Amino acid sequence: MTLLATRGLGKSFGGLEAVRGVSLDVAEGEVRAIIGPNGAGKSTLVGMVAGRTRPSAGTIAFAGRDVTALPAWRRVRLGIAYTFQITSVFSGLTCRDNVALAAQHGDRRDRDERIAVALRRVGLADAVARTASALSYGHRRLLEVAMGLALAPRLLIMDEPTQGLAEGEIDGLCRLVRALRTETTVLLIEHNMAVVMALADRITVLDRGAVLAEGPPAAVRADAAVRAAYLGA
Repeated sequence: MTLLATRGLGKSFGGLEAVRGVSLDVAEGEVRAIIGPNGAGKSTLVGMVAGRTRPSAGTIAFAGRDVTALPAWRRVRLGIAYTFQITSVFSGLTCRDNVALAAQHGDRRDRDERIAVALRRVGLADAVARTASALSYGHRRLLEVAMGLALAPRLLIMDEPTQGLAEGEIDGLCRLVRALRTETTVLLIEHNMAVVMALADRITVLDRGAVLAEGPPAAVRADAAVRAAYLGA
């Protein structure tokens, strides 16, 4: 089943076309990576999917429903969660309270369970009472992932999740994404190509706001245009 479909999606800022005519079909349960050089339009694209950026052109459908005009909070309720490229946790709140803000639906027992499970899955179970300001940058990134997981999303958008993580933390994040395959679809923006190649079922390559190539990791790695534009060969 196609969970996310975009058709001719575009975004212009004045005379700059940040995203140009992007059409995607992301299957339910898939890990789809979006890669490309800096300025390729990756974050703008997923910002439109999440409802945080209004498209200039095109449509977005989620689970068969046109969500192009829906605000971000309504998309969250439909099952779209977004972890940011720059951490957006509340520094003065504890880890538990940060996750609790995301997990507001359901009864109290259900919420408490989802909070505990989310923190445990990202390796922050022992930091439940620590304030976010006391965490390392990498752990704040993981806390934001926990906030996304607590929403029990159908689509989890992860924008540069390994940025600032130590090698062991990256390995843990990769294990987490693999474990999520049976629970949620993942749309992943990532510059760490080892992570992309290890996790993605399919890769979409953006260049200058448009789709340059798309396919399974081996095919994208071998694509001459991709190697010239992004992989440096």
